[in-house]
Amino acid sequence: MRTAPDHRRKWDIEEYEKLAARRLAEEEGGVPKDDEEKRGKKRELLKQRDYKVDLDSRLGKSIVITKNTPASASGGYYCNVCDCVVKDSINFLDHINGKKHQRNLGMSMRIERSSLDQVKQRFEINKQKLNEQKKKYDLDKRLQELQEEEERMKEYRRENRLKRKRKAETETATEDPEGADADMAAMMGFSGFGSSKK
Repeated sequence: MRTAPDHRRKWDIEEYEKLAARRLAEEEGGVPKDDEEKRGKKRELLKQRDYKVDLDSRLGKSIVITKNTPASASGGYYCNVCDCVVKDSINFLDHINGKKHQRNLGMSMRIERSSLDQVKQRFEINKQKLNEQKKKYDLDKRLQELQEEEERMKEYRRENRLKRKRKAETETATEDPEGADADMAAMMGFSGFGSSKK
């Protein structure tokens, strides 16, 4: 009886064990991995960016592009490390986080392994930041301040209304309402402004 050929991929366990052992030796500072590192060019480990990527400074602006316009001034996002232009912000972020750009900066795509002490220090720093933010923004205190401000505004409005009312009362008291109306009626030829209904 003849069996069908097996098309499944076979894994060479011994080969992968050798690769894993080699990778562990490299991480511990043993054998360099690729040809550039063998020649003496040791690349830095990947580091966090210490600057803000400017994606929205030219947002919504129009640019006139001619044949003589340099690549850095043409439309899109220009990478001066790789000397290329990327047309949109998402692809630009992918580019600056990508392997080619990082290699041109002199970094490998490997990251430094953090020790337990470094992780504990980072947790302490983040905890201190959270405590500072809580101190800056205390919700109960803020609500109380808003209520006090509202009460002050109500009191201010109430005082203004009373002042206007008093002012109107004093003005009407100083005028002779009957005399003023009589003069006006005489000037216009009326006997009075009152209605005929009583």
